[in-house]
Amino acid sequence: MAEYQTLKHTFGPLYDRDSRLLILGSFPSVKSREAGFFYGHPQNRFWKVIAALTSSDVPTTIDEKKRLLHNSHIALWDTIWQCDIIGSSDSSIRNVIPTDLSQILKEADIRQIFCNGATSARLFKRYQEPVLGRSAIRLPSTSPANAACSVERLIREWEPVRTVLSGG
Repeated sequence: MAEYQTLKHTFGPLYDRDSRLLILGSFPSVKSREAGFFYGHPQNRFWKVIAALTSSDVPTTIDEKKRLLHNSHIALWDTIWQCDIIGSSDSSIRNVIPTDLSQILKEADIRQIFCNGATSARLFKRYQEPVLGRSAIRLPSTSPANAACSVERLIREWEPVRTVLSGG
């Protein structure tokens, strides 16, 4: 039986001064922690969704992913800095220490914050929203654990991201 581990985030946020929207996950999966970058599980649909919303090719390398995000003015980070977790299971997360989003919000003109999935949204609302005085839009999770949601449906439901990117 898998056991809880107390883990800290092992890589930093991705953003620059031109970032206009911030997408927050919950905490990196085992595969993402191994890769040292966001959405590292090959079955996670995040990169397919972002590529579709930006009319780009699906990136495969970390450098291509970073370039796509920077060129699209998208910042990425997570709601959790440290937690107790079993493997990659969001439902097992406990003893949360949230990330500090103030630096990103100070350095970039973030017009909208989005949460990738229910856990990220719940933790943002609990920990970050009261401190920041800003709300976030909850989007359906791109995780392979959300198998009921097809890539096509994710793209439709993530349309608010495209709206912000296009200045709407």
